[in-house]
Amino acid sequence: MTAMQKIRLGWRFVLLAAALLCLATPSFAETTRTIERAPFAAQLGERTVSFLARDLETSVSYVLGGSDIDTRHAPWSTFKIPNLLIALETGVARDLDAERRWDPARRPAASYWPRDWRRDQTLRTAFRRSAVWYFRDLAMEIGAGRYRATLGDWAYGNARADDGSDRFWLDRSLQISVREQVDFLARLLQGELGVSPTAIDALVEASFAGRLDGVRLHGKTGAGTVMPGRFNGAFEGWYSGFILRPGQKPVVFSLFAEAPSFRLLRDFRMDFAVYLLKQAGLLDAAFP
Repeated sequence: MTAMQKIRLGWRFVLLAAALLCLATPSFAETTRTIERAPFAAQLGERTVSFLARDLETSVSYVLGGSDIDTRHAPWSTFKIPNLLIALETGVARDLDAERRWDPARRPAASYWPRDWRRDQTLRTAFRRSAVWYFRDLAMEIGAGRYRATLGDWAYGNARADDGSDRFWLDRSLQISVREQVDFLARLLQGELGVSPTAIDALVEASFAGRLDGVRLHGKTGAGTVMPGRFNGAFEGWYSGFILRPGQKPVVFSLFAEAPSFRLLRDFRMDFAVYLLKQAGLLDAAFP
C-alpha cells in the first residue's frame, strides 16, 4: 500500500468514525473557553496575536484572551488551501502531481524568492513550498468568476476576486477573519461544502505537518508586509489548519499575528499555534 493510499484510508476512517460517534453520542451546546494571554507575555514580545480553535467533537471553542477574531485581513498563502481545492474541483489541476514549468520571462524571480521557487513545480510542491507563481498561473486559468461563485458559496471572507487579477489574495482585495478561517475549515471537514473526497484527500496529504500517536497536524502558513513593499518593516501572517484524531472529529484552528519583522514572525506562527493547541489540551504536550 502506497503512502497516499494509507493517508486516504486514514482520513476516511476519521470521517466514518466521526459519523458513527455522532449517532452514538448526544450533541453538545457550543461553548467558548478563554486561554489567558498574560502568561505568554514574554513569548509574545512585540507581536500581536489572535487565535481561535474549535473542537468539532465537543463543539467547544478556545480563544486566546484579547483576540480580535472578526477583523478581516488578506489571507496571504493560507488561500492555497481553498485554491488547491478549487484547482482540483475545476479540473485545472488533475491531481497533486500536476506539473507546471517555471517561465522566468513570464514570472521573473523577485529578490526575496527562495531557491526552491525558482524551478518547475507540481501542485504538491507548490503548496508545500508556498510557490506563489504556480498559484498565480492557476488563478488565470480558473478565472475570477469561478472564484467569486465558489468562495461566495463557501462563505470565505468577502469572496472578492477581481476580473483579470492573479494575486487578489495577496493585494488585500480578498479578506477573511480568524473566525471565518475556522468556520470555513469546520464546514469543509464536516462535508458541508460539497468538496469531493478526492480533493480533500489531496489537501490532507499536501498540508501534513507532523504526527504523534496517530494524531496528525495539518496546516498552511501565510505572510505579507503590513506596508506594501516594505520588506524591512512589519509583517503580518497566519497559521491555519486542522488536527485529525482517530475515532474523533477534527479540531480546526487559525492564528493571525503581526510582528516588527518577518524574522519575528516566520517560525513563531506555527510554533505558537501548536503551543496554544497544547495549552487547550487539543495536542499532546510532547507533540514536536
